Amino acid sequence: MVTIRCGAVNFTNIQAILFDKDGTLEDSQDSLRNLAQKVARLIDAQVPGIGDPLLMSFGINGSTIDAAGLFAVGSRRECEIAAAAYVAETGRSWLESQAIAHRAFTEAELVIQKSAPSPVFPGSLAVLQKLSQAGLKLGILSAAPPASVQSFVQHHQLEDILQLAMGVEDGLSKPDPQLFLQACQRLGVAPNATLMVGDAAGDIEMANRAGAAGSIGICWKPPIPSYLKKANVAIAHLQEIEVV
Repeated sequence: MVTIRCGAVNFTNIQAILFDKDGTLEDSQDSLRNLAQKVARLIDAQVPGIGDPLLMSFGINGSTIDAAGLFAVGSRRECEIAAAAYVAETGRSWLESQAIAHRAFTEAELVIQKSAPSPVFPGSLAVLQKLSQAGLKLGILSAAPPASVQSFVQHHQLEDILQLAMGVEDGLSKPDPQLFLQACQRLGVAPNATLMVGDAAGDIEMANRAGAAGSIGICWKPPIPSYLKKANVAIAHLQEIEVV
């Protein structure tokens, strides 16, 4: 077991660390914003006038994306349901509204997949390598679809560093603690020997409710937002995670 230090906080007897993907390891703001805009345009083409309010519900404002907004932290399924709800307000049936939203997301994702992958945040790969060399089990626990997580791992050649690449399809989503417990079970570690690192309130709440060894909030662009104050410690760079 390993002791991890973040600033003035020490986490002892740690066996594993789980990382969120978007906004934690992957600098995916531009990609997420582009995806949301594409989805909104596709739906607006079928339901005129819905595009702008839909983007607002996603947390998109011009060229910026709200780090705590739906599209930044929600699962694909949650975003689809939100989009379908806006469509349903125009008088369409719920089944038709869901079908319109689903088609838009599917088509938009196919277009975005042809773009260059989002980069990892500077220094992140070196940190993951150092933690792995210390004998820790490492994994990704993301609200993104499993295919997106696998693509990220493969593109950045993380297969030898990560023992888990877990995304969300349907059913459970953050902050349900069962997700964290399932991830720990797959890694073969106890929750109270596992840390969670994430940039969203859902990451922190999930870990706290699951009885994790601790939660580390990360915000790459300070100031640290108030919703990360429930974490045991908040950092601005993964290099602040040190093996003692």
